[in-house]
Amino acid sequence: MNSLRTRDIMYIKGIGPQKAELLQKELGIRSVYDLLRHFPTNYLDRSSVHTIASFEGDMPSVQVRGRFVNFSVQGEGAKTRLVGLFSDGTAVMEVLWFKSIRHFRDTLAPGKDYVLFGKPTAYQSRWSMVHPEVDSPETASRQEGFRGVYPLTERLRQRGIGSRQIFTWVQNVLSTTPEIRDPLPPSVVGRWQLMAPREALAEIHRPTSPQTLERARLRLKFEELFYIQLDLQMRVRDRKGRLQGLRFPRVGQWFNSFYSQCLPFALTGAQKRVVREIRDDMNTGRQMNRLVQGDVGSGKTLVALLAMLLAVDNGCQACMMAPTEILAGQHFETLSKMTAPIGLNVALLTGSTRASARKKIHEALADGSLHILVGTHAVLEDPVKFHNLGLAVIDEQHRFGVAQRARLWGKNTVAPHILVMTATPIPRTLAMTVYGDLDVSVIDELPPGRKPVTTAMRYDEQRFDVYRFVGDQLRQGRQIYIVYPLIEENEKLDLKSLEQGYEQICDTFPSYRTAFVHGKMKPKEKDFQMQLFASGEARILVATTVIEVGVNVPNASVMIIENAERFGLSQLHQLRGRVGRGADQSFCILMTKRKIAKETRQRLQIMTSTTDGFLIAEADMKMRGPGDIEGTMQSGLPFELRIANLATDGSIVQMARDSADALLDADPALAGASCAALRVALAAIRDGSASWFRIS
Repeated sequence: MNSLRTRDIMYIKGIGPQKAELLQKELGIRSVYDLLRHFPTNYLDRSSVHTIASFEGDMPSVQVRGRFVNFSVQGEGAKTRLVGLFSDGTAVMEVLWFKSIRHFRDTLAPGKDYVLFGKPTAYQSRWSMVHPEVDSPETASRQEGFRGVYPLTERLRQRGIGSRQIFTWVQNVLSTTPEIRDPLPPSVVGRWQLMAPREALAEIHRPTSPQTLERARLRLKFEELFYIQLDLQMRVRDRKGRLQGLRFPRVGQWFNSFYSQCLPFALTGAQKRVVREIRDDMNTGRQMNRLVQGDVGSGKTLVALLAMLLAVDNGCQACMMAPTEILAGQHFETLSKMTAPIGLNVALLTGSTRASARKKIHEALADGSLHILVGTHAVLEDPVKFHNLGLAVIDEQHRFGVAQRARLWGKNTVAPHILVMTATPIPRTLAMTVYGDLDVSVIDELPPGRKPVTTAMRYDEQRFDVYRFVGDQLRQGRQIYIVYPLIEENEKLDLKSLEQGYEQICDTFPSYRTAFVHGKMKPKEKDFQMQLFASGEARILVATTVIEVGVNVPNASVMIIENAERFGLSQLHQLRGRVGRGADQSFCILMTKRKIAKETRQRLQIMTSTTDGFLIAEADMKMRGPGDIEGTMQSGLPFELRIANLATDGSIVQMARDSADALLDADPALAGASCAALRVALAAIRDGSASWFRIS
């Protein structure tokens, strides 16, 4: 297989230097290996011949055999077209060409046998085909069966390179490559009865049956995912075996005093389990890299505080990083308030921190008197030097770049333990791939007293009833969020705008102060408006999705999301998480037009039927695909996925993970003879990919 990676496509019959350069620029196809792995997205069926008389309805592309009766050039200028009357003995249809008219007029002749392949279209009681493929019967016989349809670009089409050309080049390669060495060890192939690589590649481009096509897909998907799992597990095992970490054996005064005096409520079983997992990690002498995921309100911050207290009990400092000043300030207030009775020293460092306060923080960090530092990216700045940083907590880690997270390593001579938190539930397949080098803990219980948010879908014509309900909630002393998808009105998009909505809300509820916030505001102005709402002075907050993460107002009981059809499931769930943070019943109202697409209605109905963030995350990934969940999903993968799909191939991910673990248990260095081809393939893939990062 490695030789295929070094064979340039320019030497394939029919390609040459110019087309090779174009294929590389447009599709990233450089080698024969790349060409064979440029997989079809669909298939054309040339296994049967249809008759013109049998055409009906909206048919796919079909094959017909017959002769042209005559040709005529019709129209003038840009509307010039070549029209051929084609008969197969059962009926006559028109065949039209709008491009390359001279070529077809000179090369096609009436009375000769041809096979046409194209999509029939009914027009004025007569069938027609536009720009069909035209072959002689001899050439057509070589095209019989199913044929791949490939991803292309407009530039390739303009240069005359289409699916048929790619299919032909692939077949040329396969016909001259009788054997392809299998990179997978026999133990792995035998365990899952996987198809041989050459057979799988032949079937994926030109399937002989639906059953063999599925077996080919399984083989090729498994191979991609197996490389990822093997790479991840090798790096995780290497890190755990090589990297030393601080050891925290003590559960001392700080932890015990907080637990006995300050704990705001009894821990849930899930919180206790996760704290035990963290404590076990930090007592091994190896660096912890753990992801804690839990729904909004599940108590992740309290778990993180208990972990930080363990670090302080063992003579170390801790820090917590948040992506925004609002969220960092909220964490600081929460931690300060909770630990005030035991005298823990907690400080806040952001870009807005004054120079005088910043100097005091730097001094307290350096001499060890500051126990916990909460901050934004400012924590990563060079002047910030810890006396002994033992634990770094990163909240909403996907908002920090890899290089930024890596700078935490330089804050101590021994790498600090890393605890990553996210309120975005992560589908299981993602946890095994994008986050595959992390140990994962899940907080899957809500604290006692929390009531699930009631979610309902309402249409624009029901707005009066919605506002009457909002008025009732305001009279009871509650606060209201109203979220809009746009800041300014856009005539091209029929969406409610923030500015228009703010005016309407002020007119509808003149007795209550309304704050507003959006991403284009200056930080000070945004903070001022947010503080108005957080303090209760403003009872209504009109906002864009800037409030998706990090606003904690327990008195807010209603979340109204305008044009809810414009939001993804995960984003809707995050927005809903802004309410239901107190003891009172809370509500989320999804405002939408009555006429929406079936898939959109299905998405909104999922929101009204469950508050389980993990179910929603799984549904979101299946509906939207793997490319758009918290950015591009594959940006976290060590290798590009060409055929596997994390949204639908969870069972294959598990197969690959099990196989990688079993292989590494038996041969940790892949040193055996049965892994020789695998070592070569893995090295080649790693050389061609971006460096795989460590999450910390």
